[in-house]
Amino acid sequence: MTTQAQATSHELPGKPTAASRTTLSHIMTGNDTNLLGTVHGGVIMKLVDDAAGAVAGRHSGGPAVTASMDEMVFLEPVRVGDLVHVKAQVNWTGRSSMEVGVRVLAERWNESTPATQVASAYLVFTAVDENGRPRPVPPVVPESERDKRRWQEAQIRRTHRLARRRAIKELRDRRAAEGMTED
Repeated sequence: MTTQAQATSHELPGKPTAASRTTLSHIMTGNDTNLLGTVHGGVIMKLVDDAAGAVAGRHSGGPAVTASMDEMVFLEPVRVGDLVHVKAQVNWTGRSSMEVGVRVLAERWNESTPATQVASAYLVFTAVDENGRPRPVPPVVPESERDKRRWQEAQIRRTHRLARRRAIKELRDRRAAEGMTED
């Protein structure tokens, strides 16, 4: 989609991807561990949600709430003493929703080795007004070829989310019509 096409499909002027991109860094401590002695996945998920929320709020110019988290993938364990970097950016925007892509990298706090990707996730945020109602967001304007690829992939994920939601609703409606109720 071209910048002009994006601008005409929204009432608000577009914002470049870089305008809201952010990195959140945090050193992992013993308080963050699970029973196996590695960092608890929920700790990483909270950092992911925090960084994505900051990006969504920056892009939309106000409050945004988490609507869904897709494809949270843990690739490597995170250990106590790791310096974790959570990098987030808006990949795609709709009328009031935004998909935020997040990459999580970890490096030893006391070593000069390159950081390793340890997780990734896609989250959908909805911008809300003072009454908690959805409000319009500016379109995201992909800047690089990587940003354009991310925008296209986000479109595919959105199509899948909507199809899954429709299929589940149809199944539940059909089961209800047949008198099959949930316990």
